[in-house]
Amino acid sequence: LVREGACVAAGARDITEELTTLAASSHVHAVSVDLTEPDGPRRLVDEAISAYGRLGILVSNVGAVRPRINGFLAIADDDWSSTFAINFFAAVHTTRAALPHLLERRAGTIVTICSVNSFLPDPLVMDYSAAKAALANFCKALSKEVGPRGVRVNMVSPGPVATGLWLGSDGVAATVARATGGQPDAVADQAAKDAVTGRFTQPHEVADLVIVLASGRAGNVTGADFIIDGGLTTTL
Repeated sequence: LVREGACVAAGARDITEELTTLAASSHVHAVSVDLTEPDGPRRLVDEAISAYGRLGILVSNVGAVRPRINGFLAIADDDWSSTFAINFFAAVHTTRAALPHLLERRAGTIVTICSVNSFLPDPLVMDYSAAKAALANFCKALSKEVGPRGVRVNMVSPGPVATGLWLGSDGVAATVARATGGQPDAVADQAAKDAVTGRFTQPHEVADLVIVLASGRAGNVTGADFIIDGGLTTTL
């Protein structure tokens, strides 16, 4: 987004060294915020407006997953609540905070990072899949409401991506490996082989899709879900 000339307010629970460096050298306003907290989404939007005067694009990219090795009965009520707080309500609440600013201008785009698990249920990530399915339904419904008022709403649904969610020390590969007595690299390699391309999606490839959808290059695209999974899913 920065390379395309946008001014970016980037919200994150932890301001990383990479984000700090980016903020020091470009139009990036880093905001330390937890979007699962009641005032988090509103504070992020307020800081964006304060820093740049207006809002034209919202990208919801908050997500987390915890593999449920022991199955459905081991998923406690608190687990369901926390999974939906991170993967569904964070986006819903941030959208609610940002939408009035987009509607006021009668122009703007919302791009939400969903997941192939929204339509590819997996017992290993049952609560995550359910939350992403709810998120996809929400985005599709919202696109019908606000499209006539100048705001486009689209989704990007990745399969496995080469980030900490899959490859970190507490990521999916490491968690499954600990439970099965295997090695994280072997778990990740098998997941990669499930894709036609034989590899994980790279973060910049997801970002490229976001750029297209957020820009005028996709000016008549709304309510769409763009899958980037290396051919993992084979449904029509």
